[in-house]
Amino acid sequence: MKRIEKTFAELKRKGEKALVAYITAGYPDLDTTRRLIPALENAGVDILEVGVPFSDPTADGPVIQAASQAALKKGATLTRILDLVGDLRGAVGIPIVLFSYYNPIFSMGNESFARRASAAGVDGVLVVDLPAEEAGELRRHTDPAGIDFISLVAPTTGTDRVKKILRAATGFVYYISVTGVTGTRDPELEETRANVEAIRSLTKLPVVVGFGVSTPEQARRVGGMADGAVVGSAFVRLIGERAGDPGMAAAVGDYAASLKAALRRRPSV
Repeated sequence: MKRIEKTFAELKRKGEKALVAYITAGYPDLDTTRRLIPALENAGVDILEVGVPFSDPTADGPVIQAASQAALKKGATLTRILDLVGDLRGAVGIPIVLFSYYNPIFSMGNESFARRASAAGVDGVLVVDLPAEEAGELRRHTDPAGIDFISLVAPTTGTDRVKKILRAATGFVYYISVTGVTGTRDPELEETRANVEAIRSLTKLPVVVGFGVSTPEQARRVGGMADGAVVGSAFVRLIGERAGDPGMAAAVGDYAASLKAALRRRPSV
């Protein structure tokens, strides 16, 4: 059983929903990322999305865009990020998903990326701008390497396309709760509930909800309709606000713990 599958099975056994946290690798610098990842695991994060900074994002909102620009200026590259994950893997047990655009992966080479990501202990990859129809060349290498291909479904995705995406999805399904970029609007909860129920009727994979989730109450409500909540911009914003503060990792951990506590409560909407 792969690490992501095992995590969701264990959460189901405990009656909990997953806290999926996103951070931008290299923001404000890679040394800080190295400290934050264990702190987030210790605070109760179940799955970590490690964002690969990219100069021309399409899905990231202003908070993550600014973090990516800062990380790139500090020298964060896909190679250095994979090295960092590999260094930490012996001490960090939670699943790690690389959240990237395709350009950095293509530049490294699909085969080389899959080999290096697998060696580093990466569990999944989410490539925001790589549609299912174009993912074959990458998956020809990542699937045999045991790396899950995490698929996105948006509120505007038609039913026929959802079915096509789900037939090839592995790991979990990431439902985008707003129409737009990350961290700019609160989730549309009623629409999300209906769409998550529709997705659930078509797949046995866990469904998590992200884009716009930032408070424990929002996480609790999302946990009432899905298998987990993804929080990204709020983590990145807090990291930026506390940059240079020796207590930053503890503050980020406290925030993660508050979100996880909400997801441990018996969910209701």
